Amino acid sequence: MHTGDPASSSADASLTDARDNSSTTAASARRGMFIVFEGGDGAGKSTQAALLAASLEAMDRHVLRTREPGGTVVGEKLRGLILDHGNGTVDARTEALMFAASRAAHVEQVLRPTLAEGTDIICDRYIDSSVAYQGVGRGLGTDKVLALNTWATSGLVPDLTVVLDIDPVAGRARRLRDNATEDRLESEPDDFHASIRNAFLDLAAAAPERYLVLNALDDSVTLEKKVFARVKEFLSTHASKVSTP
Repeated sequence: MHTGDPASSSADASLTDARDNSSTTAASARRGMFIVFEGGDGAGKSTQAALLAASLEAMDRHVLRTREPGGTVVGEKLRGLILDHGNGTVDARTEALMFAASRAAHVEQVLRPTLAEGTDIICDRYIDSSVAYQGVGRGLGTDKVLALNTWATSGLVPDLTVVLDIDPVAGRARRLRDNATEDRLESEPDDFHASIRNAFLDLAAAAPERYLVLNALDDSVTLEKKVFARVKEFLSTHASKVSTP
């Protein structure tokens, strides 16, 4: 029986190993999607985040829902310090730094490792909220706040940001209907929230390929369908970079 040339067999085995290693490397280079929901208070971000997570899980994708500030032990503690009325005066600069600190921990401990595992992340708020609330609303300047948060996150950018646009008066009515009290930022006057709304719209207009702006007052089912359609579009155009079930 002909057993073949040992040198040839060795070369074939090496080629097979190389192909296997190449496939493994390509697979490991893929990561989960990073999707963020932004918008004014009362826009319904949490509701739409939950609906999108359910749709992705129905596709057998692994999904993690998280929020900012928060998402880690230190982040949740900072959330309380930032938002609770009983923590005394929090000046604008301190507020911006606390948000950035929470975000840095979130990215390092949760977001990057989870994405690297191939799990999709749906996050309620991210850098754009700091740019809007502290950069514009508090008057610290969008460039400074963006630079701070780019450093805090080592430049981690969402694949898609969904902005649920809502008039501040309508947003406040929703909040008061659903909750008896407002946190420290929610209780700011309507003109403050109007500036936040405009900031989100400006951010979306500057990079339309990475944003989806929707009317938060549309019915929940309509919003859910529009968000999912955009996410499926992203999956189809980035198949080589995004993990598959």
